[in-house]
Amino acid sequence: MSEFENIVIKPIVTEKSTMLRMDSTYVFKVLGNATKIDIRRAVEKLFKVNVVDVNTVSVKGKSRRAGRSMGKASDWKKAYIKLKAGQKIDLIEGNM
Repeated sequence: MSEFENIVIKPIVTEKSTMLRMDSTYVFKVLGNATKIDIRRAVEKLFKVNVVDVNTVSVKGKSRRAGRSMGKASDWKKAYIKLKAGQKIDLIEGNM
């Protein structure tokens, strides 16, 4: 496994992310300490596409309760990747 495969954890497939694909924007769960430059390089190398823009969001984990005990889901990071017009990531499009 290369270092790039560790940065991009998995694609996020939701109603919102599916709508964003019409504008060539894809959403991925990424490593928490990855920078925008790291994410750009990883996506370009893994999927052989040209990345135009990368926006990241740090998502706070929700509080969970099981009986009397309280817990917290882990914090995570997601990245919105905008590709050059006309390009797409076939791996994600094939899953739909």
